[in-house]
Amino acid sequence: MKKVELVEAVAEETGLTKADATKAIDATFKAISNALANGDKVPLVGFGTFAVSKRAAREGRNPRTGETVTIAARNAVTFKAGSALKDAVND
Repeated sequence: MKKVELVEAVAEETGLTKADATKAIDATFKAISNALANGDKVPLVGFGTFAVSKRAAREGRNPRTGETVTIAARNAVTFKAGSALKDAVND
């Protein structure tokens, strides 16, 4: 599902205009992004939990040359699906 399709679905479900649905979706994404940037978890009951995990630096290999390269440490976004989402997908 593309963002345009999500906007259409939200607008239809809520009775909002597409412009208002876009604003609502953008605000939701921004709020989740800001919370994750601050190191917070974002639990959405029944849907799932967004969190940030730290990945340590490690060594990898360049597949073309076989040369060893260092992969820098970084933060990664993780998502753990909630039980209601799992049930919806498996029905």
